[in-house]
Amino acid sequence: MSGARPAGPAGHPGGRAGQTRREYSFALLAGAAGAALILLALRQRWAQAVFTPPKPLTSQVVNVSGTDLVPLAGALALAALAGLAAVIATRGALRRAAGVLLALFGAGAGAAVMTSVTAATVINVAASKVASPGSAAFSGAAGSTTSGSTGGGALVVSGSTAQAFMTGTPWHVAVLAGALLVFIAGLGTALRGPGWPVMSARYDAPGTRDAADRADAPDVRGASPRPLDAATMWESLNGGEDPTADDPAENTPPPARPAR
Repeated sequence: MSGARPAGPAGHPGGRAGQTRREYSFALLAGAAGAALILLALRQRWAQAVFTPPKPLTSQVVNVSGTDLVPLAGALALAALAGLAAVIATRGALRRAAGVLLALFGAGAGAAVMTSVTAATVINVAASKVASPGSAAFSGAAGSTTSGSTGGGALVVSGSTAQAFMTGTPWHVAVLAGALLVFIAGLGTALRGPGWPVMSARYDAPGTRDAADRADAPDVRGASPRPLDAATMWESLNGGEDPTADDPAENTPPPARPAR
């Protein structure tokens, strides 16, 4: 059909360059979304611990968040965001290494959630959040607890029975999904990252940029001079060169012919 878009070298619209840009964008978005999802889910309430003391005292209810239960997952999510910045700023083998670290951060966050969220952990964390009996007696503060039906102090009375109620299962699953996204982003970077776009060469160190230019520069002997655009002239000025100066080789007079 005459109205069809031309296919690139890879056999689809946009070609290989378009494919690598899409892979690069997907990895960055997946990693950022996964880390943000982990941090958001960890801030929610995941469980409640109910301490029931002997009568006539009332029960104490302690809310426990995902951050309380799995602080490691939050730290790994922040590390994943830093890893994404490293993916953007690096190239080649360094970018591949950043992808491996990113995948490890995602796997670690998922493993931490799978192994740390238990009823025993909820009760232990809740007990540690409750103020000591002495401080509660002097201050009357409620601390991190919410009282039962008739009120009560923020302390766990000796002999109380404890029960854990998991109320944040959806947030638990959200952290696992976020960890999976971070892992996929890291795995994709480790496998495909060296072929993805890199930051502009203007941000490289001058020595590195000059070496790369010399390595990539073709043999231009006999070729017509390339017209200078504004960006090229500006980079020449930054490098201490006069972009308007003529090539010394062009001003060298031809050798004299020998007399016959």
